[in-house]
Amino acid sequence: MTATDDMEDSSAPLIEHLAELRTRLIRSVIAFVVGFIICFIFGKYLLDFLLIPIEQTMRNLGDPNPVMQYTAPQEYFFTLVRVAMVAGLGLSFPVIAHQLWRFVAPGLYRNEKSAFLPFLIASPVLFISGAAFAHFIVTPLAMQFFLGFADASSLVSAFFVEGAPIDAPIKDDGIAIVFQGKVNETLDITLKLIVAFGLCFQLPVLLTLMGQAGLVSAEGLGNVRKYAVVGILALAAVVTPPDVISQVILFVVVYGLYEVSIILVSRVEKRREAKLREEGYYDDEEEADIELDADNDK
Repeated sequence: MTATDDMEDSSAPLIEHLAELRTRLIRSVIAFVVGFIICFIFGKYLLDFLLIPIEQTMRNLGDPNPVMQYTAPQEYFFTLVRVAMVAGLGLSFPVIAHQLWRFVAPGLYRNEKSAFLPFLIASPVLFISGAAFAHFIVTPLAMQFFLGFADASSLVSAFFVEGAPIDAPIKDDGIAIVFQGKVNETLDITLKLIVAFGLCFQLPVLLTLMGQAGLVSAEGLGNVRKYAVVGILALAAVVTPPDVISQVILFVVVYGLYEVSIILVSRVEKRREAKLREEGYYDDEEEADIELDADNDK
């Protein structure tokens, strides 16, 4: 066989893999587009759902009829597009994950498939958990923090109903500060928190996968704990709105997930070590001699 034949044989599998990748990508894009269209059709209801935290906060602070506004003709349309894109990605994720699995699975051994599949299932579950935690707990606290600076009476919005204006708060002196929220700016805070907490909830999956591959160890993660604290604090300051409450909540949650990840990596290491012992890769007598030598050196 000539060198040219070897090159042709090696290039054939590469072309097949590229064709397979293209097929999987096309199917994933189609799934996303379909999910986007479906979510755009129901975009108004999704937007109402996302605005529930600020609506409830405004009512609790004394606004009997909360109102949001937009100031540009295209603003509401593109707000619905943003909502549909995020929701469409979530709706199509099972199909995208399935396509990813179909592309990766043929190159994995049976034990690798059984190890990788649970993480593929746990990832969307944890993301939804993080998103729900952000929407139902963190976002209301953030809205309460931001809007709580204003007097309850000043949150009554000045707007028109059948041509008759509802009076803004009356003050003997000074200027009444009235909150008239914009849809896109309020949605920006909500989506940032949802995406931030959803991604941060992936930490156990990421670290456990790295532990499964031998890239990290429980001991190593424990040794860099103080650096992890600094990194989590920096992350909380960057991805959350500039309020102390949401930053503290994100730090506590992510640090808790970090500690959980150490436990999961430790269990993965024990299972891998037990399997290697069964296969004869570990020699207990040699390990005992090594430990004895280490104790003598001390």
